[in-house]
Amino acid sequence: MPADSRAVPFVAGANHRSSTVALRDRLFIDESKAPLVLEQIAAAGIEQAVIMSTCDRVEIQAVVTDPRQAERVVRGLFARNAGVAESEIADQVYCLDGDAALRHLFAVAASLDSQTVGEPQVLGQFREGHRFSQAHGMVGAALDAVFQAAYAAAKRVRTETEIGHRPVSIAAAAGRIARDVQGDLSSSTVLIVGLGDMADIIVDQFRAMGVTRILQSGPSRRTEAAVRRSGFHFIPFDALDSSLQEAEVIVTSAGTGRFLVGPEAMYQALRQRRYRPVLLIDAGVPGDIDPATGELDGAFLYTLDDLERVAMEGRSTRTEASGAAWDIIDQEVEAWRRAHASRDAVPAIVALRTRFEALQAEILQASPDADAAEVSRRLINRLLHEPSNAIRDIAADGDKSMDMEMADRLLRQLFRLGDDGKQD
Repeated sequence: MPADSRAVPFVAGANHRSSTVALRDRLFIDESKAPLVLEQIAAAGIEQAVIMSTCDRVEIQAVVTDPRQAERVVRGLFARNAGVAESEIADQVYCLDGDAALRHLFAVAASLDSQTVGEPQVLGQFREGHRFSQAHGMVGAALDAVFQAAYAAAKRVRTETEIGHRPVSIAAAAGRIARDVQGDLSSSTVLIVGLGDMADIIVDQFRAMGVTRILQSGPSRRTEAAVRRSGFHFIPFDALDSSLQEAEVIVTSAGTGRFLVGPEAMYQALRQRRYRPVLLIDAGVPGDIDPATGELDGAFLYTLDDLERVAMEGRSTRTEASGAAWDIIDQEVEAWRRAHASRDAVPAIVALRTRFEALQAEILQASPDADAAEVSRRLINRLLHEPSNAIRDIAADGDKSMDMEMADRLLRQLFRLGDDGKQD
């Protein structure tokens, strides 16, 4: 699709700040429905659009030539998909166009408009929507340029601020600490003790970081069946102490009210490991690991309180960095605006040059023997004739769209004129 210089960025949607979870659930567009929705959007006259549908937001991101018409189209589409009247969702759906839409898109890509500021998966979701619409022929040059600018803005935010450099969840904090203690986790073994949900969440983080060998044990009789279902390697609970030496990371989440890992067993495990470090994460409530275990050389013990402190520090750092990140977003929006204003001015400049050259040719053809001074005088008179008449018409008619003060200011800006007629 060719780029249209009249097309402007446009966004309509409902996110975690504007709408209820119930409405976003009803608006959610899964991958199987997305092609039909894109067809409906195209049939309504929006030829370039991307769908971004996540738990935090459902948005139509587009470029349009008529934002008000696009707003009517998308609001109607949302209401039909949700099975409600437009009036029921009016105050939960936002519609932005121009610079406001561009700023919003840049902020979404940079994860500044997320429930958790700086979460890295948002940019991946943004890219996925872009690729999906490209594959369905709904991304032309104009919309692609908007998305490329959004990626550039997001990259600046990531590289120039601390927005994504600190963990903000307990699981992410555990992952960061594990990497600090053990380095690359792809060759590490993780031992889970207990069936608590928090251990599952933390281990999911480790698996995302490359861990493949996972052992699991626990005092519950349900442990073996649960381990078999998960595909991990089962360790009988009575063999737990002798298995501690196999793990680089131990995560407990049993909460039985008694210590399942103590300093004596951990000391023997460290000896067998030649004192290579072990990270212990006690996610049990109450705790599963004797605090004295953390005093051993090579044993690094973290409780849920410790992980929460790391996560809070990360959230604080991201909050502090968000101001600088928004400054970058505003800079990128201004750069876009200037670049497009320059491109929009090119046709007028070309037309003006063509007009000047045509007048010059007419004068030279009509007076081939005239000297340079005479040609210059006639050319100046011809160039000023139409603008002078236009200014007189403005003054005489009191044209409300452009008064004399505005016309005077524009002329002085275009030709850099001072009060004496000379260039500033």
